[in-house]
Amino acid sequence: MELRSPGRYLRQYDEEYGGSEVCTSSDDFDIPAKNAPVERLRRWRQAALVLNASRRFRYTLDLKRDEEKEQIRGKIRAHAQVIRAAYLFKEAGEREPPDSVGGKTIAPVGGFQIGVEQLTVMNRDHNFSALQEYGGVKGLSDMLKTNIDRGISGDDAELLHRRNTFGANTYPQKKGRNFLVFLWEACQDLTLIILMVAAILSLALGIQTEGLSEGWYDGGSIAFAVILVVLVTAISDYKQNLQFQNLNQEKQNIHLEVIRGGRRTEVSIFDLVVGDVVPLKIGDQVPADGILLSGHSLAIDESSMTGEAKIVHKDQKAPFLMSGCKVADGYGTMLVTSVGINTEWGLLMASISEDNGEETPLQVRLNGVATFIGIVGLTVAAAVLVVLLARYFTGHTKNPDGTVQFIRGQTGVRDAVNGAIKILTVAVTIVVVAVPEGLPLAVTLTLAYSMRKMMADKALVRRLSACETMGSATTICSDKTGTLTLNQMTVVEAYAGGMKLDPPDDVEQLCDISPLLIEGLAQNTTGDVFEPEDGKAIEVSGSPTEKAILSWGVKLGMKFNEVRSKSSILRVFPFNSDKKRGGVAVQLPDSRVHVHWKGAAELVLACCSSWLALDGSVQPMTSNKMNEFKKSIEDMAAVSLRCVALAYRLYDLGKVPNEEHRDTWELPDDELILLGIVGIKDPCRPGVMDAVKLCTKAGVKVRMVTGDNIQTAKAIALECGILDSDDNATEPTVIEGKAFRALSETARGEIAERITVMGRSSPNDKLLLVQELRKKGHIVAVTGDGTNDAPALHEADIGLAMGIQGTEVAKESSDIIILDDNFASVVKVVRWGRSVYANIQKFIQFQLTVNVAALVINVVAAVSSGDVPLNAVQLLWVNLIMDTLGALALATEPPTNRLMNRPPVGRRVLACITF
Repeated sequence: MELRSPGRYLRQYDEEYGGSEVCTSSDDFDIPAKNAPVERLRRWRQAALVLNASRRFRYTLDLKRDEEKEQIRGKIRAHAQVIRAAYLFKEAGEREPPDSVGGKTIAPVGGFQIGVEQLTVMNRDHNFSALQEYGGVKGLSDMLKTNIDRGISGDDAELLHRRNTFGANTYPQKKGRNFLVFLWEACQDLTLIILMVAAILSLALGIQTEGLSEGWYDGGSIAFAVILVVLVTAISDYKQNLQFQNLNQEKQNIHLEVIRGGRRTEVSIFDLVVGDVVPLKIGDQVPADGILLSGHSLAIDESSMTGEAKIVHKDQKAPFLMSGCKVADGYGTMLVTSVGINTEWGLLMASISEDNGEETPLQVRLNGVATFIGIVGLTVAAAVLVVLLARYFTGHTKNPDGTVQFIRGQTGVRDAVNGAIKILTVAVTIVVVAVPEGLPLAVTLTLAYSMRKMMADKALVRRLSACETMGSATTICSDKTGTLTLNQMTVVEAYAGGMKLDPPDDVEQLCDISPLLIEGLAQNTTGDVFEPEDGKAIEVSGSPTEKAILSWGVKLGMKFNEVRSKSSILRVFPFNSDKKRGGVAVQLPDSRVHVHWKGAAELVLACCSSWLALDGSVQPMTSNKMNEFKKSIEDMAAVSLRCVALAYRLYDLGKVPNEEHRDTWELPDDELILLGIVGIKDPCRPGVMDAVKLCTKAGVKVRMVTGDNIQTAKAIALECGILDSDDNATEPTVIEGKAFRALSETARGEIAERITVMGRSSPNDKLLLVQELRKKGHIVAVTGDGTNDAPALHEADIGLAMGIQGTEVAKESSDIIILDDNFASVVKVVRWGRSVYANIQKFIQFQLTVNVAALVINVVAAVSSGDVPLNAVQLLWVNLIMDTLGALALATEPPTNRLMNRPPVGRRVLACITF
């Protein structure tokens, strides 16, 4: 019998849902893998036949608790906003001296000139007047004994002292349920309660009629079996719950950079202390409450705290930063002023417990299977009960010695009741066996086991459903940098002064133009160079691309801090994934203004009208020279080098907007002067070619979607095995993002499946490709690391964020985090996903075989002979093996390589299971 037809599942792309999947199936037990409407989640719960709700729904979403969470969030937000609103309406009054605020003298606390309460109140109320009374940012940092440029020293004694004084960046979490709670929930099963009552009655009647030595057999055996079932169930569920708790803790453990002792150091968010200086960039989560020290075009998304989808710009007039918010644009540094429970975010997290509940499509569909089997089982049990009672009271049921068990008018009430109880016990036990409460839980058990093992394979699962969906994946849209490559970048070629430098760090040839080149490298960057005072090796930090370019600058003789101190930054245009370049305007001591640009080589080159010769003279960009530069870019790209161009232009100081209007100033990017072009080598990861071959063999198409030059992308694709040969590297197999974007929707749909490599793609191009592939029926997995990748990660069936290079925004939009940024780990996730389906199929076959056999044997025997060959104790042992031990054995089988020899299992694999 076919469980349900795949055709009953429809997909719509609706603007209201942002193009995401909307389930329009009439089947109650059918939900989409992502963004399931609450109404559908309620419907399947109401349709399910459940005998032990506390156990069946334990690892599904608690809809009532979810509503309570939103109410708590609203209260906390309202509380904070009321306080701020009240403060704004206060009259300024007479300002008090800096050593007192609010009428209270600031007494030294733990050696610091300010305490937890003052810092918390100032940040909570966004009290700018209080900040000014403390002496502004500089005065506050002095009170906290923090050097704005070098941070705190960061030794263990100081960190411990600050934690003891201002608190740790953790919040109290509600204790997990202990074992006794799981034991109690396992006892809630209605059938087990009936059996325990029946066992007690049987025990009492048996002892009374047959004596203690023999009368306890029936009742005692049933009671022992029930207790064993309860114990094994509780132990299994308790261990499973501990696994979920450990995974939740891992999810919350964000790693970030802090400046301690003048150098950038990566620490856990839990190790952050008041007084720390934290660099912020696009996509980061603000790790604690704090004050902005310095920033450029810094914009914060505060919707997680205020509930309003509004981007707030931060500057020296609005410097307060709230924990839990995201950096939407720009970059800057912040001084941590409150941590843990002293922040609104900490208060929010302490007020709501982490919910492990989340139903997956497979879990819900198996609830439907359990309900169907349960109805059949109940019908059979009722029929058996009626038949056995009818045969018993009509005198057709006999003892083993041939005597009739019930004779009207002769059999005593006690014996009659005892016989009826035995019959009821058999019927109830049939229900216990027939209603597979453990079937949906087997999915959770499999997923929990898979999640724990996937951690060892460098994959952190954020959403349970991603495990099973990954087994259905038909295509993977992968980034290039850091996923297919090692992300270990070095400058191996350089063009400057109109010629190729050999070696690329030949300082002598650049003596006349190196000051301008080095100025652009030092100022137009989000990275940092730390020069130890003891003469040790120079440390370069930042993104891999920034590190490669800054390291090249150091070889050219760049003194990073010295160069930055010689000019002041007027305006920063952070690197943009759409424009693929970033710029900075700096003012020199002689009032000259230089606008430096850095980005994708061919795009920056297109903006250049001249170039800087080795003697320092500016030469016009003739067509021949332009073609020569283009040829050098193509040559570098052909050997899989990432090409980055550096350019600048002069600008009139009088045309620079004043400070109030500077945030909206669009930096001029025309008539640029080309300073140089560098080729950065990023080798392919070892094992990527084998991983790509394995995917191809398994029926999973690997596509490369990258922001790099189309020639570089093609070269890496050939090296990785994504492209077979140069002959196949023609449009639309290899296409540029802008060409794909320019096509009509119909044309995009026609070529989407043929695209293998997309170069110079923007995040929106990636989103368009994902949407077109999904419309074609593909199950799409997408990798991403940037903030702008969030829409594509959200839209894809499985969003895979990079754990090392990925921003917090990308990680929160993803379903699985690849901890080592390695494509081979993505393939392991596919294998685990297929393993989930394979294990569940084995369990279903096992469960249905036992169910059908037990039911058929008892029904046939009851109708034909009036007796059942499988009594209550035997059926309870069968149930113990099926519901718990069987699930444990079959659901925790590790994946094998044979799974990758099969085609993808398909979106609706369980819809076609027959039994």
